[in-house]
Amino acid sequence: MERRAAAAAPGPWTAWLEGRHGVGGDSFIQVRPEAEPDDEIHVSRFVEGARLPGQDPRLDADIDFIAAARQDVPRLIAEVRRLRAAAADRSRGW
Repeated sequence: MERRAAAAAPGPWTAWLEGRHGVGGDSFIQVRPEAEPDDEIHVSRFVEGARLPGQDPRLDADIDFIAAARQDVPRLIAEVRRLRAAAADRSRGW
């Protein structure tokens, strides 16, 4: 998990949702806006062979999750490490 997070483009990633921001097209994830304004990830979702429209709440939820994961996963890894270290300290009796 840590290797995949390290290999991905650095964050923050920002979800731009047509239904929330009115971006005038499909929803997308903006990657590193300070380095490259047009660095974007576009996600499509198909249900029963049909592409969901840009303002579908299911697609918006997926895009929000993917964008947030870029920031959340490294924080979760750090928290797991912290908790494991604390548990190891307790098992040694401090």
